[in-house]
Amino acid sequence: MAQTSAETHIITPLNFSQVRIDDKFWSPKLTVWTSKTVYDVFDKLEGKYEPDRPDIIAEKEKLGRTRNAFLNFDLVAQGKKDIKTHDGPPWYDGLVYETIRGASDLLEEYPDKALEVKIDGYIDRIAAAQAADPDGYINTYTTLMRPNMRWGTNGGSDNWQHDCYNAGMLVEAGVHYYKATGKMKLLDAGVRIGNYMTREMGPYPKKNIIPGHGGPEEAVIKLYWLFKDNPSLKTKMTVPVNEQAYLDLAKFWIEYRGNHGDKDGNHKRESFGAYDQDDKSVFEQKTIEGHAVRATLLATGITTAALESKDPRYVQTADRLWDNMIGKKLFITGGEGAVHEEEKFGPDYFLPESAYGETCASIGAGFFSARLNELEANGKYIDEFERVAYNNLLSGVSLSGNQFFYENPLIGNGNKRWQWHDCPCCPPMILKMIGVLPQYIYASDNAGLYVNLFIGSEANISLSGNDISLRQTTGYPWKGDVQIEVNPTVVKSFTINVRIPGWAQGKENPDDLYNSNLSQKATVNVNGNPITANPVNGYLSINRTWKKGDVINVSLPMSPRLITANAAVESVKGKVAIASGPVVYSFESIDNPELKQMTLSANSPMQISYEKGLLNGVNVITGKAVDANGKAIDFKAIPFYSLGNREPGSPYQVWIAER
Repeated sequence: MAQTSAETHIITPLNFSQVRIDDKFWSPKLTVWTSKTVYDVFDKLEGKYEPDRPDIIAEKEKLGRTRNAFLNFDLVAQGKKDIKTHDGPPWYDGLVYETIRGASDLLEEYPDKALEVKIDGYIDRIAAAQAADPDGYINTYTTLMRPNMRWGTNGGSDNWQHDCYNAGMLVEAGVHYYKATGKMKLLDAGVRIGNYMTREMGPYPKKNIIPGHGGPEEAVIKLYWLFKDNPSLKTKMTVPVNEQAYLDLAKFWIEYRGNHGDKDGNHKRESFGAYDQDDKSVFEQKTIEGHAVRATLLATGITTAALESKDPRYVQTADRLWDNMIGKKLFITGGEGAVHEEEKFGPDYFLPESAYGETCASIGAGFFSARLNELEANGKYIDEFERVAYNNLLSGVSLSGNQFFYENPLIGNGNKRWQWHDCPCCPPMILKMIGVLPQYIYASDNAGLYVNLFIGSEANISLSGNDISLRQTTGYPWKGDVQIEVNPTVVKSFTINVRIPGWAQGKENPDDLYNSNLSQKATVNVNGNPITANPVNGYLSINRTWKKGDVINVSLPMSPRLITANAAVESVKGKVAIASGPVVYSFESIDNPELKQMTLSANSPMQISYEKGLLNGVNVITGKAVDANGKAIDFKAIPFYSLGNREPGSPYQVWIAER
């Protein structure tokens, strides 16, 4: 495993206003998500759904109706307390806020007045609930169920109540909605709860309270950044703003993990151990442990804090946790979380095919990787963001945009997407990741530009006073050809750094958790002149004097490749998986009737072709396999993300025994 260091090379992703996606693969999906999925999630949070799982069918029968997250806000606004009834889990408030955050980013990219009006109505109800408390406190579960246990104190548990998590998601939603619309009401609510937390929590004599669920750390840093970068905004607020206090709170939440009070009982708090990353100081954590979503979102917060402070302890901790996660605990599809009990990471190299690979955990890992790319300008982090985006993220939502997977195992026999779940945390997280996707296509620093993702798009960037437009055209991930047209307003020398994915360099994983048999290499040319593709830190740096109309052409090898796991991964010994580009493939029984007995030969040729009429258009991989009697049979593999869209619950496998 690579040695960690405290070196940083900060690059800045573009703002939404600087990028417009026009892509054959992503644009149709974004149309579904913006016109259907975001409305669907809000409607279901309002209780507008037909239960399709035994747990919520039983709940409807008991209540006589479906649960409604917004009813909780209305009850609190009416002054109700301790009534021992609450719709949905304690984190239902947070799911509302997360959906608003994802919708805000989509609004900034794809303005939709009807959606904005819908959200404004929700914000009115949220603000009314908050106004019922003089401190600006709001967590409907705690208020309605256990009002004397605010923040998990007095015998409560923030691990269950999610007071801090929900508050952090409110802060984050306020920041994102303000950026998208310029409207202040939700930002005002976020500042109110942020101010209350800064008064309550911190070094002694304040309360020793940390979030039971990671995520608020990044959120309050975003609040800090908003006012740091826009100091005049403070004069428009109806409540006071002390941005330094928000940053200090984030640092307290990070640095006080493992600190449960002194020997005299001062500053005491209960510990839930590694489950919520509180068994020891984060600076002493050698491996990523505990609940996988909590862990990845905390790690994202640590990395975000490192972007601000450049503190070597934060940088080294983020590097160490990421190296362990990607090098020893990563599923080939980008999934995270091997142990169903406590939804947690397992031991190193424990990667059972049946592990559920929660959608939210993979998205958390994607956010973590993206922040590390900002911090260190290393393409390996975008490799892993991309792995999540093309596999576990897309698997989590149906092609129709209104059904979802909580679990994404690598072997399936009956698991189906659902309309709604007892714990519907995945749909809001999906919206958050698809909303932020445009930001990570490109980045910049003082010396040049970075092309991170191969997504058809236009971007406008100012570099040292030179306005530069980029136009990217590609058929990725089905085709490996990428064209980037460069148009600076002034003829000038600067560097364009093009990511060459690790898989395209024969490096399937930074620490060889996975390896492939790919023999082809990526090629690059500028204006038809070949450039030797020797990437450094995942990027091919092209430094030259650029003029309007210059064109970079990248050709990535998309032929099917066989992937094997490190010998330490016992669960898939003697098995292979197939990938093409960033897309991992799977064998569904619909196409492979003899799936359970099928074996593959490493020497068997494979063909790849595009089927326009299949699963909204996908590349399929075909070839010869062998059945239980040694007879040659045809196989057909489809992208992992597209499983279960033709026949819900159809058996499938990602890993196949090698003959």
